Amino acid sequence: MLNELRKQIDEIDNQLITLLNKRMEIVKKVGELKNNTNAPIYRPEREKEIIDRLTKISESQNGLLKREDIEAIFLEIFATSRNLERTERVAFLGPLGTFTHQAAESRFGATGRYLPLLNIEAVFKSVAFKESKYGVVPIENNTEGIVGVTLDSLKKYDVKIVNEIYMDIHHSFASLCSDVTKLKKIYSHPQAYNQCKRFLEEHNLLDIEFIPTESTAKAAEMAKEDIEAGAICSHIAAKIYQVPLLFAKIEDNNANKTRFIVISDYKTQKSGNDKTSIIAKTSHKSGALFELLKEFKEANINLTKIESRPLKDDTFHSLFYIDFEGHIDDENVQKIINKENITWLGSYVKGE
Repeated sequence: MLNELRKQIDEIDNQLITLLNKRMEIVKKVGELKNNTNAPIYRPEREKEIIDRLTKISESQNGLLKREDIEAIFLEIFATSRNLERTERVAFLGPLGTFTHQAAESRFGATGRYLPLLNIEAVFKSVAFKESKYGVVPIENNTEGIVGVTLDSLKKYDVKIVNEIYMDIHHSFASLCSDVTKLKKIYSHPQAYNQCKRFLEEHNLLDIEFIPTESTAKAAEMAKEDIEAGAICSHIAAKIYQVPLLFAKIEDNNANKTRFIVISDYKTQKSGNDKTSIIAKTSHKSGALFELLKEFKEANINLTKIESRPLKDDTFHSLFYIDFEGHIDDENVQKIINKENITWLGSYVKGE
């Protein structure tokens, strides 16, 4: 019976590879057309349209695949397709094995051409100076708040936000030793170590030697060379350094989530479920911010975030980073965007 079921799976897999090759042949033709016009190959709004359509089909068939399953499968197919169209470099806040690397790989695939950089501003420079086509950086965390250097770099460099990625942040525990009672040391970034105290206490690991590292990726790299050590790291770091994963989710706070943005040099098309980001400069007088927010209300635009940032001159004046629902091509958004005091940072598919 088992052999018969496996035979059926093999037959379906044979059909899948044939259909995937047919898809890639068409993708190459699409790539040729895009290369002739230098059109962007990463179109998150088009990918959303495909996933929406396939989800509806699966639901109509009472299929076992849910939206998140379809997304997981097809994001990798999309990434492989883009690499066939045109191979482009993706810069990200490194090193290899960080959560930003994990976020980048979730959109640009396991075989993407990646460039890990040591700080966020370097990622912006790489995209602004055309060294990379895309950049991936964190912009906010639901427990730690906004990433100030990302907002400052959005103002400083001529790039656009083309997508956002919401990712659950899970710390994992990896070790060459399968018996945690035999471990003598733990490598980890101090912040990650402190976020996993409950797990460490439950497994009697609080009293063994803790060796701080510059990143959780470095922790995995060091654990690779030490059979008596464990590492608190991301699952992608454990995969890169080939350290067996013993526990997948060990953080105390299961609600830890980070929002990342993808930056590039073009404008995305409307998807019907978009967000726009701007920087607004108001005059330094009573009621100036109120007047700005009143414009959004009159245009029937829903704000999703507003953050103040210092102007960084010899005053204590501020700029405002604002996210709101809608696309730059929407008529009501145009009423807001086309003003001297507004800098448009990008319109993009709203993440989940």
